[in-house]
Amino acid sequence: MSAGQRDRDNGLTYSQSGVDIDAGNALVKRIAPLVKATARPGADGAIGGFGGLFDLKAAGYSDPLLVAANDGVGTKLKVAIDTGLHKTVGIDLVAMCVNDLVVQGAEPLFFLDYYACGALDVDAATDVVGGIAEGCRIAGCALIGGETAEMPGMYARDDYDLAGFAVGAVDRDRLLPRADVAAGDVLLALASSGVHSNGFSLVRKIVERSGLGYADAAPFAPSLSLGQALMEPTRIYVRPLLAALNETTGIKALAHITGGGLPENLPRVLPAGATARIDLAAVAVPEVFRWLARTGGVAEREMLRTFNCGVGMVVVVAAAEAGAVRAALEAAGETVADIGRIEAGGSAPVVFDNALDL
Repeated sequence: MSAGQRDRDNGLTYSQSGVDIDAGNALVKRIAPLVKATARPGADGAIGGFGGLFDLKAAGYSDPLLVAANDGVGTKLKVAIDTGLHKTVGIDLVAMCVNDLVVQGAEPLFFLDYYACGALDVDAATDVVGGIAEGCRIAGCALIGGETAEMPGMYARDDYDLAGFAVGAVDRDRLLPRADVAAGDVLLALASSGVHSNGFSLVRKIVERSGLGYADAAPFAPSLSLGQALMEPTRIYVRPLLAALNETTGIKALAHITGGGLPENLPRVLPAGATARIDLAAVAVPEVFRWLARTGGVAEREMLRTFNCGVGMVVVVAAAEAGAVRAALEAAGETVADIGRIEAGGSAPVVFDNALDL
């Protein structure tokens, strides 16, 4: 054996640098059935190729526009990492993307994820991807691919980050928002499931101030630990909204209430010169927001521009058809409240009356 051969035998390996190829292969084998379970017309749910395929013709569209969205979960991931509760952040990831598609009237078709970590924990990654697959199942889209990147030195050993990418389609004549959004239209609120995936940097500061640990009972949900309660996943509104769009004709616009809350997201679907007047007394505020406001001493204005405060989606509806739209949404399982109207003019794009029940 030559000296050079001996040097190579004693040389470094990729595994010694912190990247475990075998763990990555084990993850692919574990998640394959999860991915297959998300198959839908246009996609067979298989993974392993260099790219995912989708047959738009097989999905049944005649004159489609493609709509794309990408997002992450933010610092809610720190709560998942600190608590070891990884099974629902994948749902959050899908929700943040597909809810942004459906507000344009689009049906989510397929989803891809990016999972980056310091060291690949196959069990934790399987939980995360299992949540992604569950989110895709709820939304009716196929998980057609993804990427796992093990990057020691970039991330701490137990840390990971997520990004999601969703593509949907809508026939050209059904694109939202419609051009006829106008004064007199009704604003219907769809209830959120809690904090969703925005404002968690502030949430974590408030938890720190409270002196509670994530394993302690949640003051606003005593049957759950604080970690479990805060990890309640983002609600996915896709199927109820698509059903209401198919069954009624009154929906003119939709606004997904994420970072920036009602003040920042509603103006994105309003025509120039229009004002959304909202009665805050009509908003059913979940207990988690009361606890956050009181424990953190957070003012109402700051709550409204940081959190959804109980409103995950706003539906702009023609007044004459508000009853039919509400009935369709409630029949699909949504909790719906009439929270306001569109007015002409006004001092700001969004005006609030009364106060939140904090």
